[in-house]
Amino acid sequence: MTVTEAAPRQIQLTEDGQLKHFLTLDGLGQPLLTEILDTAESFIEVGARSIKKVPLLRGRTVVNLFFESSTRTRSTFELAAKRLSADVLNLDINTSATSKGESLSDTLLNLEAMASDMFVIRHSQSGAQHFIAAAVTPGVAIINAGDGRHAHPTQAMLDMLTIRQHKGRFEGLRVAIVGDVLHSRVARSQIRALNTLGAEEIRVIAPATLLPKDVEALGCKVFYNLQQGLRDVDVIIMLRLQRERMEGALLPSEKEFYKLYGLSVEKLAYAKPDAIVMHPGPINRGVEIESAVADGPQSVILNQVTNGIAVRMAVMSMAMSGQVAERAAGGQS
Repeated sequence: MTVTEAAPRQIQLTEDGQLKHFLTLDGLGQPLLTEILDTAESFIEVGARSIKKVPLLRGRTVVNLFFESSTRTRSTFELAAKRLSADVLNLDINTSATSKGESLSDTLLNLEAMASDMFVIRHSQSGAQHFIAAAVTPGVAIINAGDGRHAHPTQAMLDMLTIRQHKGRFEGLRVAIVGDVLHSRVARSQIRALNTLGAEEIRVIAPATLLPKDVEALGCKVFYNLQQGLRDVDVIIMLRLQRERMEGALLPSEKEFYKLYGLSVEKLAYAKPDAIVMHPGPINRGVEIESAVADGPQSVILNQVTNGIAVRMAVMSMAMSGQVAERAAGGQS
């Protein structure tokens, strides 16, 4: 499949600036990102109710279309859709028609013919969701659950919500992103979100072999030494070593990586005393992070998981509202 990306803002937003797809954070300004966070905050209490549902997507059908394996992301999207009262279809790609030779476009057309209203898509090819959003029938919302090395916007936004909850602001914060930045779509989206929301300094800490060549152009400062990079930071985001995307010998060994870049209690002491520790998961204990840190008082990793449901509820409800508004105005998707 050849992917041609249209301008992110043009595809994602209605003429009056409402969200109608959620593909990337590129082209989205601070007011919209803040609206997503505020909307997510309002959904957090839904999870504490005895009946964990609101009727915002009642009568709508959401299809989870995952071309890559996922547990946490897929399950939180499913819970989010169900808490919005949507009907949810989880399509198993391994047994679907695409594994028998059917094209992605034909699969989508057949799902649209079943009156589907929203596709949540994870794909190994960067830009796949942009291709789909440009081709999909008007009125159907596309949510990016991760595409190649390009973007994972809902993960970045749940991370931003977690930071705001614990720090109360973005202005003046120093944030360190540590580990496999080269293969991380999460890191790219986090850097974009932090810059848009006004963080003071974003640091990436990794060996040169795990950094993109243009990483500084994204708006961050590079450190190759963990202790130096962690000095006086407010937030530490550890990344998973993505073995499945690595080609060639990028690391001597996982043991050597942990020695130099793994977050231990001793290394955590270089950050501010009230620094929080985050990880998008799944965690490789003893490779990226020590268990004493992952389970320690400065860890907010489980908060991230909880916030994932609320953020995905916010994005799905806002995108569907934008699609409805555009149809009412007679616009085209």
